Amino acid sequence: MAVSARRGAPLNLDEISSTAVRLMEESGVEGLSMRKLAAELQVNPMSLYHHVESKEALLGLVCATAIERMHVPPDDGAPWQEQLKALGLAYHRHAKEHPAVWGYVHTHPRLVSDRRLPIWQTLYRILRLAGVPDPELRRTSEILHAFVAGFVLAETQGHMSDDPEEIERTFDAAIRLIVDGLAGFTSP
Repeated sequence: MAVSARRGAPLNLDEISSTAVRLMEESGVEGLSMRKLAAELQVNPMSLYHHVESKEALLGLVCATAIERMHVPPDDGAPWQEQLKALGLAYHRHAKEHPAVWGYVHTHPRLVSDRRLPIWQTLYRILRLAGVPDPELRRTSEILHAFVAGFVLAETQGHMSDDPEEIERTFDAAIRLIVDGLAGFTSP
């Protein structure tokens, strides 16, 4: 691993992805370039290509990093309804903290299609607690994801109140609808 004379330390993927997430949040996807990232990291732009092969690969890394860092609720023995609400709130908070990353991820669905990601594994665990049979996990999780992602999209596009407290109440109502609907779906 080459070390820049200006920098004094070798690059690593975590530093690259963390800095890229920050730059992307400051300037959007279009504001993130290999040159800007290299300048921020105080390295020659070509040094980045030892770690990521292209800007597209960098964006994939940024999104994976952001998704992996999303706090998902632990299996703490709470009722599934509370765990589902906690996951919905974590997703909403994460989308608000990383709007540029969130927007990019949701226009490139392959970035979140990996069902091994912690968000999906947590949702599957909660859905099993709610009584959703294994053959229905994927379909149910996709419906719930679309519902919550649609809410976040409507919020970020200005289709809802600008009042943060009203948005919080509206999101809470949306989560209650999801929980009630899921309870009705899974009851005999």
